[in-house]
Amino acid sequence: MSVRTPAGRTTAALAAALTALLLVGCGQDDDPSVATPSAAPTSAAPPSATTAPTPTASATPSAAASTPAVDREITVTIAKRRVDPPTGRITVGKGELVRITVTSDVSDELHVHGYDLGARLPAGTPGLVEFRADKTGLFEVETHETELVLFQLVVR
Repeated sequence: MSVRTPAGRTTAALAAALTALLLVGCGQDDDPSVATPSAAPTSAAPPSATTAPTPTASATPSAAASTPAVDREITVTIAKRRVDPPTGRITVGKGELVRITVTSDVSDELHVHGYDLGARLPAGTPGLVEFRADKTGLFEVETHETELVLFQLVVR
């Protein structure tokens, strides 16, 4: 014969109540306004009244959804060891999001000094470096193999 203490009965009662709540919460609901876990969220308001779009998940997220707005985009092309636009200084504000895209006619490697960032540059294919300009100063952006200075980045 087993003897139950008041604490044991309370624990058993709590466990039974929790199990009942979980089972009720996991059941199907006939109310169409209640979404099941696998259904997309719905709204009773018309689409024009929605204040913010509901994010949706997909296997391949769009670039706009995964990439924040860039403050400064810098594009450089290298052909026959000539840099276009010609080497010079480019000034950006501290805290700006900078994207540098470089296309070279020969395989190389892009490097941003001071930030220690780099990107492979397969011949004819753009290489990309994106970063927050959080360090002030003057930084050379160059290629490693051909040792070309593309520009000097000034962060103020």
